[in-house]
Amino acid sequence: MDTITVSLGKRSYQIIVGKGALRGLGTAIRKLKLGTHAYVITNSLIRKKHAQALATALRHSRIKVHFKEVADSEKSKSIETASSVLRDLAHYARNKNVFVIAFGGGVVGDLSGFVASVYKRGVPYVQVPTTLLAQVDSAIGGKTALDLTEAKNMVGAIYQPRLVISDTSLLKTLSLRQVQSGLAEAVKYGVIKDAKLFSYLEKNYASALALKDGAIRRVVSCCSRIKAAIVGEDEREERGIRTVLNFGHTAGHALEAAGGYHRLNHGEAIAIGMLVALEISLQMGLITPRVLARIEGLISRIGLPTKAKKIPLKKILQSLKHDKKFKGRKNRFVLSAGIGRTVIKEGIAPALIEKALRKRLQ
Repeated sequence: MDTITVSLGKRSYQIIVGKGALRGLGTAIRKLKLGTHAYVITNSLIRKKHAQALATALRHSRIKVHFKEVADSEKSKSIETASSVLRDLAHYARNKNVFVIAFGGGVVGDLSGFVASVYKRGVPYVQVPTTLLAQVDSAIGGKTALDLTEAKNMVGAIYQPRLVISDTSLLKTLSLRQVQSGLAEAVKYGVIKDAKLFSYLEKNYASALALKDGAIRRVVSCCSRIKAAIVGEDEREERGIRTVLNFGHTAGHALEAAGGYHRLNHGEAIAIGMLVALEISLQMGLITPRVLARIEGLISRIGLPTKAKKIPLKKILQSLKHDKKFKGRKNRFVLSAGIGRTVIKEGIAPALIEKALRKRLQ
């Protein structure tokens, strides 16, 4: 197992990465003294495939388990779903020492973190991500969120988990599309912080797609280390350090919202969003055409889209106006200065943004 620490003083926690990591969950929870009753938020598919393994790990440590299913859809990141889950949690938790477990992908993780952050003004929660995207990115760092119709992730809080268990064996049941989506975030980490990771993905993307043990553990651990270091330096995105994690997400989130959260999954939207940011970077003279081509080539070989289909530009531009990373009316983009380097720019000309978007639409 690889053990990575997110250093946040008294709120520090560990990320455990490796095949079979789930077996140690109950022991770790007992050691941390999180509670005696686990309220596990998941979806029907994950419950069917993996609930027995999770329940066994907990019951061996004499921890009671209650499962709460939500829909396997971005629609579960809604105020309505959160309200329903909170009422169910309140009913279950009476006279119990309860904590929350997020057992699923990014949607379940975001919803669970939000629920844990507001129930009784905060109860402990644990992330057990079951998708590659969640293991490399969304389960780490404490960002919780719900969506509004106007834009993605507009309601939420920064509330850190007490533990992250990234069992890579859970990824074996993912579809190819889900693995590709997770690798989009891994590509992001290579582009923003780690040229060696990017080169590794160029040479080993096929092994990562096939979920070969060595390759996938290396990718998950490397991305986890990068994010843990960034979060440790700038937990609440107040120093501009954590902002680099938004590379590709400004246009990506707008694409998701404009597509009604069903035309593109998160990784696909981020892949195109990164290319939009790279088009802007190229127009501003920050990168060469060769850098853009190299990144686009890897995205394409992984099987991710490089252009968005049937999403109107007008809707994308409207969604961009709701981006929470903007400062007032001034837009804000994370751009590339070469593989492994970024720069944050504000007040980019709308015509330049529109030109970059048009290049990535079909």
